[in-house]
Amino acid sequence: MITLTQSPTDPDFVQSPYGFYAKARSDGHLHFWKDYDMVAAFSHAAVHMLLRDRRFGREIPAELAEPGPAHLAPFLQVEAHSLLDAEPPRHTRLRRLVLRAFTSREVQALGPGLTQLCHDLIDAFPQDAPFDLLSAYCTQVPVVAICRLLGVPTEMAPQLLDWSHKMVAMYQASRTEETEHAAARASQDFIDFLTTYVDKRRQEPGEDLITRLIQAEEDGESLSTDELIGTCILLLNAGHEATVHSLGNGVKTMLQQGWDPAWLTPDGIEALVEEILRYDPPLHMFTRYAYEEVEMFGHSFQRGDQVALLLAAANHDPEVLSDPERFDPTRPPKVNKSFGGGLHFCVGAPLARLEMQIALPILFERCPQLRLAQPPEYNNTYHFHGLTRLMVTV
Repeated sequence: MITLTQSPTDPDFVQSPYGFYAKARSDGHLHFWKDYDMVAAFSHAAVHMLLRDRRFGREIPAELAEPGPAHLAPFLQVEAHSLLDAEPPRHTRLRRLVLRAFTSREVQALGPGLTQLCHDLIDAFPQDAPFDLLSAYCTQVPVVAICRLLGVPTEMAPQLLDWSHKMVAMYQASRTEETEHAAARASQDFIDFLTTYVDKRRQEPGEDLITRLIQAEEDGESLSTDELIGTCILLLNAGHEATVHSLGNGVKTMLQQGWDPAWLTPDGIEALVEEILRYDPPLHMFTRYAYEEVEMFGHSFQRGDQVALLLAAANHDPEVLSDPERFDPTRPPKVNKSFGGGLHFCVGAPLARLEMQIALPILFERCPQLRLAQPPEYNNTYHFHGLTRLMVTV
């Protein structure tokens, strides 16, 4: 197996990791990525297989699990009750309960409110000076949507956003001890807030996701308070982070390469969103643990081995997609690993797609002269892939 050395915080890699992916992919399905000290899957075939092979999973094998450092206790408490890192039978139970509350009808019901929100945000755009579209639009749409979905007051959005950023930073290659302490404080504050809010909803049910999660039952079982809090935090953190980057990366690409109004019509918008997600996805790496000895693509995985799934590399595999480095929203959307796959396919994917399908057409219809005011730069937050800011004029 080839050993690759590539720092995920290297400035050139941060700005464009796709050349590294292409070279690695051309040399084989799997390589050992020294900087992460694990095998990494670069081809679509390998990523697709690993996402669906039940001999691999998110939860660390019990005999390898170790108590985390004391200063991370609040963060680890949230993780311990998260759907993201659970495996059957716990995952099966949690996911079914969540999906009973997080239905497609509930997601679609957010549409009119999101439409009005987009118009309100655009009404507030500066008309005579450059401004950051990320903070003015791309961030606001998903975080307000999540607040409304959960039933949390929208005036809490800035605080929830701050907690979310500090917690999500734990997954970045640039993580430091300061990052850990900030994530722990944010986790505890988030837990305290949601504990109080969940108690309130138990006494005063509302028309919101938290109420539906409280009421959801299967075979006499319901979510514990810890599981409910973990689910709410996961929905905010994962849903917000991914959609902000997807909107920002998508607008950047459209402005740099030129955009066709036909992409934004009712007949074209779904394909545009899928191509944005494929071409420059918000999450580039997801990991799995091997649960038994597995032979795959010439490599023997042992129980407990961790493997990195390079979702963005899979999205650009020329073996399954013609001219994958070309941004083409008219192509059939057959290759897209941006939401994962298999048992852990993102439960928030329908909401993320809805937000983009609403926010992009409104933005370009209301701002047809939208232009970049500064060259965009990606933030040093790998394995997330998003911009530091998106300075534009209208």
